[in-house]
Amino acid sequence: MKISQLYVYPIKSLRACPINSAELTPQGFAQDRRFMLLKVHRDDPSNPSSRRLENMHVTFFPEMTLFLTSLDLDAGSSGTITVTYDASNPCAGSHQTLQVPLLPDVSQLKKLEVMMHQSPTKAYEMPAKFNDWFSACLGYRVILAYIGESRRPVLGTLSPNRIRSQGWLLSIKSTISRTAKAEDGITFSDCAPLLIATETSLADVSARLPEGELMDMTKFRPNIVLQGSAEAYEEDFWGQLRVKDNIDLILTHNCVRCKSINIDYATGKPGTGESGQVLKKLMKDRRVDTGTKYSPVFGRYGFLGMGTSGRAVAIGDNAIVTKRNLEKTKFGRGLEILGRVID
Repeated sequence: MKISQLYVYPIKSLRACPINSAELTPQGFAQDRRFMLLKVHRDDPSNPSSRRLENMHVTFFPEMTLFLTSLDLDAGSSGTITVTYDASNPCAGSHQTLQVPLLPDVSQLKKLEVMMHQSPTKAYEMPAKFNDWFSACLGYRVILAYIGESRRPVLGTLSPNRIRSQGWLLSIKSTISRTAKAEDGITFSDCAPLLIATETSLADVSARLPEGELMDMTKFRPNIVLQGSAEAYEEDFWGQLRVKDNIDLILTHNCVRCKSINIDYATGKPGTGESGQVLKKLMKDRRVDTGTKYSPVFGRYGFLGMGTSGRAVAIGDNAIVTKRNLEKTKFGRGLEILGRVID
C-alpha cells in the first residue's frame, strides 16, 4: 500500500487542508486541530460580562464547512492559516479571508477552560479581530480558542498505554518484537492523534450512491489515506502499520460515525437526496463494533509508536500492516458520545 492523501484540520470542524507531507508529533500532525471555535451564549443579557461557551462541532454546526483552510509554513517564523469563507455566502461587512498565526503570542491572551467529551484542557482566547471575523461570517458570536502547549487526556482505553495485555486478540503475524508505546495527550482531536482510512473502503461507500456520485473522503476527516488495500474494510482488523521502514502507527480502535458525513459541503447544510443518507446506508451493514452497536464504522484511530515523533510521512510513502487483530476491537466503555461527534 501507499499513502495517497494527507490532511490536516488546523481549525477543528472547518474544511480539510490537503498537504503533501507532515511532521509527526505525539499529538498527530504538527498543525492539526490546534484551534477550535466556541459559540458564545449570554444566559444573563443584563450582565454583558456573563457568558457560556459551547464547543462547536460540525455535526451540530454544519455551516462550519463553508470555511476553507490552507497553510503557509513559510510566512514568518511560525507560518499562518488562511481561512476563506465561501464567496457565495459573503460575510456581512467582512473580508472573505483571514490570516491566523499558527503559533500566536499567548502572553497577553485570556485563558479559557475547555471541556470536550469529558476531557478537559486549558486554552487561550484569540484577539478580537479573529473572533469578530468569524462572528460576522456566522451571524452569531463566537470566539477562536488556541490550545497552545496544553493537552487533553486521552479517553478510556483508546491510548495504547492504557490497553491491558490482550495476547489472545493479537495475531502472531507481526514484524515487531516489542510493544510500542505512545505518549498520552491530544489537542482538539476527538479522541486520538491520527485517523487512518483507505480508498478501497471509500469506493464501497461511493458504490452505495447513484451512478456518477462519489463520496468525499474529507467528510470522514482522515489524516492518512492509503491506496492499495486488497479489500474494503480490512482495516477493521489492523493493529499496527509501518510507514516506510521506521514509522510505526498503533491502531487501537475503530472510528464510529455520525450524521456529519451527510452534510452538503457546498451549502453548509444537511445534504438532500442520496448523498444526505450516507449514514443510514452505512448503518445497514457497517455497525460492526459491539461497543457502539448503533453507529457504523469507517476508519481506524492511530497513535505513534516508540521513536516515531519528529519523523515525517509523505504522499507516496509505502505502508504495510505489521499486526492484525484476530477479532474486531471494541470501542471503549464511556466513549459512546463520540459516535455522535467526529470532526
